Parts: sequence; C-alpha cells; structure tokens
Amino acid sequence: MTSKNFALIGAAGFIAPRHLKAIKETGNRLISAFDPNDSVGILDSFFPDSDFFVEFERFDRNLDKLKRQGVPIDYISICSPNYLHDSHIRFALRLGADAICEKPIVLNPWNVEALMEIEKETNKKVWTILQLRHHEEIIKLKQKVENEIRENPKKHYSVELTYLTSRGNWYFISWKGDEKKSGGIATNIGVHFFDMLTWIFGKPKENSIHINKLDTASGLLELDRATVRWFLSVNANYLPEDIIKSGKRTFRSILIDSKEIEFSEGFSDLHTISYQSILKEDGFRISDAKQSILIVQEIRNKSTKALIGDFHPFCKKVE
Repeated sequence: MTSKNFALIGAAGFIAPRHLKAIKETGNRLISAFDPNDSVGILDSFFPDSDFFVEFERFDRNLDKLKRQGVPIDYISICSPNYLHDSHIRFALRLGADAICEKPIVLNPWNVEALMEIEKETNKKVWTILQLRHHEEIIKLKQKVENEIRENPKKHYSVELTYLTSRGNWYFISWKGDEKKSGGIATNIGVHFFDMLTWIFGKPKENSIHINKLDTASGLLELDRATVRWFLSVNANYLPEDIIKSGKRTFRSILIDSKEIEFSEGFSDLHTISYQSILKEDGFRISDAKQSILIVQEIRNKSTKALIGDFHPFCKKVE
C-alpha cells in the first residue's frame, strides 16, 4: 500500500498520541500538525520532521501551499475539542482530504446530516473512530447475541453498564467541563459505549435520565433487544473499594443478564486497527455514529426523573 500524507488537528491533547501511533504503525507520514498549545513534544517520538503551528491560519496556509506544490493531503486526523469537530471536518473535506475524527464525531444529529451533504459535494469521506467495535471481546459478544437471538427471536437482555474514569479538578476548568463544548459527561466519556450497545442490541426506543450532573450521569436506555441501566462518572468517590485499594482510578463493567463481560484489556491497539480499516476503505463512516449521537443529545436535553423503578445501583451513592 502506498504511503499516505496526514495532517493532524489537536496535537497536544490526551488522545493525539493514539492517532500518531496509528499513523506511524500503518506506515504513513505526518507532514503538518496544529494545536494552539505548544506542549507537543510527543511529536518527537513519532514524526519529528512534521511541520507544527499554533495558529490555525498558518496551518491552513501551510497545507494549501503543499497542495499547490503537488503534495497531496490524503487525510486530516481530528483530535480537537468536541465542539470544533464539525468545523474541522468541513475544513478537511474542502481541502480535498478525507477526515478521520475522534469520538464524538459531532455534538448533534443534525450536524451529521449536514456533513453527509458536504461529503457528496466534495466527493471526500468522513471516517470516525468507534474503537469498541474493533475490540475482540466485544465482537465475540455481538456474535454470541446474534446467535442467541436466532435461536430465540423474542429474547430480551438486561444490561448494566458502569464506567468510572476519575478526573481531577483540571477537568472542570478545561473545555471538557463545559457542556456547550464537550456535550456533557455522557457525551464526553459515554458516547462510544452507547455506540457499542446499539451496535449489539439494536436501536433505542426509550431514553430516561435519572441523574445528569457535571461529574455524573445515569439513566435507563431501552433498546430493541435490551434494557440498559447505565452509570457514568469522573468522580473518584464512586470507585469501588477494591479498585481504590489497588491504586487504580478507572473502573468499567458490563453485566449482561447479571454476568460480567470481561473487556478490561485489549485497548492499546484499537486506534491502529481503526486506521488499518480506514486505509482499506472499510472503516466506520459518519452515518454509523448517528444513533449514538442522537442518544447523547437526548440525554443532554432531557429532564431527569425521580429515582424510582429500575435505576442503576450506583445511583444510591449520589447525593
């Protein structure tokens, strides 16, 4: 496969190293990168010869100059704050590059429709990172559910999703703590789980919210084939005691019909696998993300209900 030229928007963020690693491991080149923050020493570990800019206008001028010199910009990888994804995707497409965008690809479902129109206008593609669809254990789970439903078409599952990823005070000062920029807690840390659940258990039918705070969200999601109780938080106070004693700050759990699904390992190479699929024109498109974007947009805008009935057990910990 011929080596491709990449540019990167958002080189200083948490997720950028996974994209840099994926570009490197798939045998491609990063020729230009942008971030308003200059703490991008990570570039030395992957592409020390890449151009770098802290002003978007100069980054834009650099890519335009390269293009006019006959240097193609094949892909632009987007790791910017969530609220800027839509704009940066449009920039990539209009430059003549395909866009590879981190989750959540956009904040609202109507942005999906608009970007699909620009795909048609430019004849370029928007690819999204839905890494859990590449996880070996999640793929096995999907196959298991499909086999069970073939045997029993009326089967309906009970799912309990818990994801706690502790964050310090910086989180709430950064753009991630601003709902207008991040989409809120369910969008920022939960969207890939909602994508995974709809991928396995079908489309959403009902979406009830029990808690929706700055650091915690919880609710009940009714899907075609499952009832999902979910709890998401960046508050370390909700970590189970054994996790705290082990010195860990993250806890993820999926119970299906009260049985734990083990998928704590196998995350390190998922971006590289995603890039391999995209480079073969077999990755996930913007339309694949639409269902999960609709779910988190509803969570963001729905009123909470009283904690009655079938709510997640972790809700009892929340004051």
